Amino acid sequence: MQRIIEITNGVPRMPEWRLAQPVNFILNEGEHIAVTGDNASGKSMFVDIITGRHPLLADEPKYDFTPSRHEMVSENIKHIAFRDSYGDSDGQYCLQRRWNQQEIDSETPVVGDLLEKAFLISGDDTAERRAMQSHLYDLFHIRHLLDKYIILLSSGELRKFQLVKTLLADPRVLVIDNPFIGLDADTRDQVKQLLAAMTRERPLQVILVLSKPDDIPDFITHIVEVNDMVVGEKIAREQYFAGNNFYASCDPLTVQSVHDAVVNLPYRSEVAAHGEVIRMNDVSIRYGERVILDSLNWTVMSGERWALSGQNGAGKSTLLSLVCADNPQSYACDITLFGRQRGSGESIWDVKRRIGYVSPEMHRAYSRNLPAVRIVASGLHDSVGLYVKSTPSEYAVCRWWMDVFGLRGKEDTSFLKLSSGEQRLVLLARAFVKDPQLLILDEPLHGLDPRRASLVKHVVEAFCERRGKTLVMVSHYEDELPSCIDHRLFLKRHV
Repeated sequence: MQRIIEITNGVPRMPEWRLAQPVNFILNEGEHIAVTGDNASGKSMFVDIITGRHPLLADEPKYDFTPSRHEMVSENIKHIAFRDSYGDSDGQYCLQRRWNQQEIDSETPVVGDLLEKAFLISGDDTAERRAMQSHLYDLFHIRHLLDKYIILLSSGELRKFQLVKTLLADPRVLVIDNPFIGLDADTRDQVKQLLAAMTRERPLQVILVLSKPDDIPDFITHIVEVNDMVVGEKIAREQYFAGNNFYASCDPLTVQSVHDAVVNLPYRSEVAAHGEVIRMNDVSIRYGERVILDSLNWTVMSGERWALSGQNGAGKSTLLSLVCADNPQSYACDITLFGRQRGSGESIWDVKRRIGYVSPEMHRAYSRNLPAVRIVASGLHDSVGLYVKSTPSEYAVCRWWMDVFGLRGKEDTSFLKLSSGEQRLVLLARAFVKDPQLLILDEPLHGLDPRRASLVKHVVEAFCERRGKTLVMVSHYEDELPSCIDHRLFLKRHV
């Protein structure tokens, strides 16, 4: 059997990437791998070794396609890390334009132009490559998207665009981090089918990096578990599923202690009286000719716990941006928050001081390499980053919440050196730290392993037992919703 990649006794040269054991890994022709493991277990490190980002002390990896020229690895191994970004950078600029402009700038790129640019950069303009390009457009059903502005793509459409863009380079190995993050159930199934079709039609090996074992597609043949900075042996799919309990919950003693501590925590803010927290009357949002929300009426009362759901592109994040006053169109809408009419003289800080909020957009916004505890402390002052100096007592509260979310010992670690899952836990601590009246959680369990996801659910449930607390939560996974949910709002996407 032909070996596509072979790593023997691999140890990264960089000191900060030391492993508990050397890496031994073989990818054979016809194999497709899922890399699983807890947050901060070393999955990203393993991927960086495969893709050549981190050179090794021992023998360099052997690649079938580059027996002696390792500089060619980047041409044959492509790595995509999905974070629902809208461009080549971190996506903040385009995302801001998505919310802050009612009319699309004429310089905003369209899908077809970006894909054509990727096609021309990645190889010669030959009839054979043009046929491949046309086939990819048909396989992914994206011809109707070619004249669409990139910032108007839904998460699922964006995922297809990024996959096609990468496949135009005709890689031999495709490594994908979190391919299903942020996707609704139907779109997850569609992406799995597309990946399976690619493996059947092309000489392509696929390596998926996943936090949820439930997301492992049927075409995956082997699994590699990475835990405690140790890369495990490659095992067959059947063996992996036969010998694992993926749903082991947190220790009952830990759950009970966290529950009691959160429920009995002294109140930092006033307890909201019974009444309306959110009221929207005939709210409509449009970008150009595209309708996002159409005459929406929605009322949330104090103490209610809402699940907000719907297809990708249905307007869930837009709706939450209206509540949090991040979307300028909110001031042209009939919105009342905590009994006060939007636009009646309140500042954005008056709105935010009662709200704890976390979302994928917020995660991307945190690009400053501050100590984790300072990121949590920024939640006390509603800033992205920390611009107001906190007191020792405030830092003590921040450390307490970090401890609740399992981050003890990470307080002084730079945010950007944490794993993606640990970063999400830091931002969750930031959302809870001021004991908000309204808790808005947009896909809060993105990228969390099952054990940490279970912990977060228990924290949310305990928090909602406190007096005057209201919850709005978005998730594309039904099992991620806490048991306290008592109301639901489903948004339909407008075509």
